[in-house]
Amino acid sequence: MRHYGRFSWINTRLGFVLLLVVLIWAKTLLADFVDFNLFSGATPVQYVTLLINPLTVSSLLIGLAFYFRSAKLFYPIATIMYIVNIVLLQLNVTYYREFTDFMSVATMLGYDKVNQGLSASGFALTNLHDILFWIDIPIFIGLFIFKKIRIQREGTTKFMSFAMTTFSVFAFMVTLVLGEADRPQLITRQFDSNLLVKYLGMDAYTVFDGLKQHGVSELRKSAKKTDIQKVLSYVDKHYTDADAKYAGIAKGKNVFVIHLESFQQFSMNMKINGQEVTPNLNQIYNSDSTIAFDNFFNQVGQGKTSDAENMLETSTFGLPQGSLFATQGSDQTFQAMPAILKQTEGYSSAVFHGNNASFWNRSNVYKNMGYQYFFDASYYDTSGDKAMGYGLKDKLLFNDSIQYLERMQQPFYAKYITVTNHFPYSLDDQDKDPNFTTTNTDSDIVNGYFETNHYLDQSIGEFFDYLKKSGLYNKSIIVLYGDHYGISNSENKYLASVLGKNADDWNDNDNAQLQRVPFMINIPGWHGGGVNHTYGGEIDVMPTLLHLLGVDSKKYVMMGQDLLSGKSNQVVAFRDKNFVTPKYSYINETIYDNKTDQAITNPTKSVLKEIDAAKQQVKEQLSISDDINQKDLLRFYTPSGFKSVDASKYNYSNGLAKLENLENQAGVESKSLWSENGGKTTQSLYSTDAPEKDEPRSDTSRIKQVNPDGGDTTDGGDDTPNP
Repeated sequence: MRHYGRFSWINTRLGFVLLLVVLIWAKTLLADFVDFNLFSGATPVQYVTLLINPLTVSSLLIGLAFYFRSAKLFYPIATIMYIVNIVLLQLNVTYYREFTDFMSVATMLGYDKVNQGLSASGFALTNLHDILFWIDIPIFIGLFIFKKIRIQREGTTKFMSFAMTTFSVFAFMVTLVLGEADRPQLITRQFDSNLLVKYLGMDAYTVFDGLKQHGVSELRKSAKKTDIQKVLSYVDKHYTDADAKYAGIAKGKNVFVIHLESFQQFSMNMKINGQEVTPNLNQIYNSDSTIAFDNFFNQVGQGKTSDAENMLETSTFGLPQGSLFATQGSDQTFQAMPAILKQTEGYSSAVFHGNNASFWNRSNVYKNMGYQYFFDASYYDTSGDKAMGYGLKDKLLFNDSIQYLERMQQPFYAKYITVTNHFPYSLDDQDKDPNFTTTNTDSDIVNGYFETNHYLDQSIGEFFDYLKKSGLYNKSIIVLYGDHYGISNSENKYLASVLGKNADDWNDNDNAQLQRVPFMINIPGWHGGGVNHTYGGEIDVMPTLLHLLGVDSKKYVMMGQDLLSGKSNQVVAFRDKNFVTPKYSYINETIYDNKTDQAITNPTKSVLKEIDAAKQQVKEQLSISDDINQKDLLRFYTPSGFKSVDASKYNYSNGLAKLENLENQAGVESKSLWSENGGKTTQSLYSTDAPEKDEPRSDTSRIKQVNPDGGDTTDGGDDTPNP
């Protein structure tokens, strides 16, 4: 007589599958509680769906094994489906810790464009309990090896496969019905990823998002030339003329755009332990030669930095999910700042960035935007301790870029993308200022943030000193902006005390107000500046800057408005359809009074009317922008006098040789700083206290240097200047 032990059920196929499904259920609930914090503030219905939804798609996928009678197929298929679920869970946990969002299919498809950056901070994004997601794998292997779990050779009945599939579909329908009852039009409106995961689960969210991504692809295929008319009508209706006070005051000047990575407005003019966090930026911000905005918000979505760049260069939003750069940028049609300035004002253009050219797919996107040169990590010595995980340290980037900057023909449009002030905000000890003492909160992220703020500020100070010594300062305007938040919502409870607030009283509106980032335009020699209180966002930079440079922007497709016109509507849309105005904030379907920072529980009819009007503006603006980008509608519209960019004519290798070739072709007409300096370098004018500056090149590096176009001047490639 066969003896059945207490755990003999594991040796059956049904028992094995049920064990895998239960483990996925337990691991998902762990993540929902600890990492995603989905149970916090959940409704009773959401509690039920959160308990059920980990079983739906996981049981369907793992249960597919029942359709294979052979043990050689059954066990591998069940195991593979189980591991796929774990990988998806771990990826989302890691991604959520940095971006406070779930990974979209678009993000996954563009993962190779951002994986180096995620891996750079990956260790800081891991927690001790992550081991619980994986610890059972080696245990299973051991149990199989030592035959504690035995393989059932005989197959199951067809009824078993049908029953498992039926259970999966039924469980999913329960969550769907409950979700639609609690939140009508849950699927059609797709409020946000958190709600979809709360009701339907992470696996189902991924499936629905994939279907939506496919729909976007089909949209692009089905777009018609007539679709552009709706866009042009919107642009014409919302265009704002330049104020005569500002129009053309920077005409013909060089333009520096300095991207302040993860830098938030609250750091401006802040003192910690009696010390200014950013004394150099404060001096620029408070100068009467600077137009500074204190109600300027980042408007990025899942594309984060790439979304910010896209808004500044094109005045269109990023995508609802994923990164435009990573998923569509390789063949997208742009009408961007570098191309416009070249064709209207004769500007040359370049980007200086200490990370790989392929990061965020920049090497392809920049060509489509008309950037002539891209000096990525391959142009610098990033060996040893000179780089962090996201690229060359800021002080070294500014210093080492001079050899290329001084060879550019003026006027130029030059963008610097800094990286040191990036999550997880850790500095090598040698880069810390011994005279600066940061905060002493319970969060290493918050404490480190102000240290990297301070380092970034020092690098800006060194660069400005060089600009003044070299003579470039008086011939240029310098635009500085923060791309997105630095401290995520999960860390704001530790930040609250630093900002003089009570963490217990912190609400969603506090999170929204912290989306402010700096935006300032320094115009040397002009003294009509000051702090401007107009509400605006990154979508508004392009029209504002074009008007300052004396360029008529009316014929270009832009979603933003000139913030200096005095006529902008001051409704700042966030990518998730929340918004802020000077009086109110609309966050997660709650109205807040910006004066009191409190929710308006019983809004008057006049308040509701104002909010509804703003909601319609936000919906229309985002919808028009999405049509432009998802359908690639600009391929159907070329402004008068504008020539579409041919990306195939651009190559980012041998940048220095190309610039030298241009100087030789121009001869005495050359307008580079090198030529103006009598054919001599200005490198000696640059002074930096970066301790790594004089370290010899080593064989180790924290980043990989990969230039898709071939690299720097040492590869013997073509030195023909880009168009």
